[in-house]
Amino acid sequence: MNKLLQYVLLLALLAILPGCSDRLDMENASIPLTLGLDLGQDNEPIMYSTFPVFNKNVKKKTQETEVRAPSFRQSRSKQDAHSAGVFSGKNYQVFLVGKRMLMQEDWFQMLDVLFRDPKNTVSNRVLVYDGPLEELIYLNPKDQPLLPILLRGMVDTKSSKAETVKTSVQELHRQIYEKGITPAISEVSLDASKNIKLNGTALLNHKGKYVASLDVAETVLLRILQNKVEKSASITVTIPGETQKGPFHTDKISFSTDQTKTETKARTSSNKGKFRFDIYIRMKISLYEMLFPHDVEKNAPELEQKISEQMLKQFDSLIKKIQQNAIDPIGLGLHARAFEYEEYKRAKNDWGKALSDADIRVKLKVTVDAMGPVK
Repeated sequence: MNKLLQYVLLLALLAILPGCSDRLDMENASIPLTLGLDLGQDNEPIMYSTFPVFNKNVKKKTQETEVRAPSFRQSRSKQDAHSAGVFSGKNYQVFLVGKRMLMQEDWFQMLDVLFRDPKNTVSNRVLVYDGPLEELIYLNPKDQPLLPILLRGMVDTKSSKAETVKTSVQELHRQIYEKGITPAISEVSLDASKNIKLNGTALLNHKGKYVASLDVAETVLLRILQNKVEKSASITVTIPGETQKGPFHTDKISFSTDQTKTETKARTSSNKGKFRFDIYIRMKISLYEMLFPHDVEKNAPELEQKISEQMLKQFDSLIKKIQQNAIDPIGLGLHARAFEYEEYKRAKNDWGKALSDADIRVKLKVTVDAMGPVK
């Protein structure tokens, strides 16, 4: 009798458990893969979504929705009105934001619902589009994969080669609220033939406002300074003193980084509150292309020195660009907090200004590790 009572009580508990009471069956769901946010000509927020269409009788691969509403949450009912199922935000692959929206300070608060509602994902990649976002949302190229799949693939593959950054919505949230670093996100545009092109990286200030862009070559340098080169990166530099013959530029040398190690140390100088950062980079490289004669086997140190000198000029140019904009995409504030915490506490609320006055020095050691099979 006691066992029977136990079974009855167990069944009663199972019956009242919430479990899957809020479940949403697949056939009743609309699955948006792209989330977009832009600012209209009248300064009204515009929310975009794209849904894959799973129907062999439909020629168009996606359905797009465009809603004007004060917030993402308020736009849900309007988006539902345009779709066959119930709107679900669990499968976003990319979050697109128009550059006009990025020019507004504190735009990031519009994403509050993504972090409060657990039904939304925060692992989607963040990209800025250089232009009105509707141009990209309604592009629908017939000879390319679905837009969100294409964009996410571009970010993931190019970031593995250090040509852009792989910033998710969750990582963007960390960078916005972490005082020792400023956000960086991937930037895309359309070329003259209406093909999607990855430009490099967009840099934001502490309030999330767009301030500058880095091309692919500058992004590689940024990732080296961050010590975030995952595998290898491709770099081309100009070696001065080599003459140009006809229409051909024969002063170029291209190589890949086999191993890159970056160490950063922070300290304060005798001038109270002024920081100094020493960045040490050790880089082993494999030569890919050399358009001028040089006996690498006999004179490798000379070539290594020339490459180091040219790369140091590029690093100095990038650091100057960062300091002029009073931002810190490298994350030097994190090193300042680790090495000089008391001084950092005084400067953290205006860290961009503190970094713009800092003394940043880069030292580089390049070693030719492989020169290719052709002598």
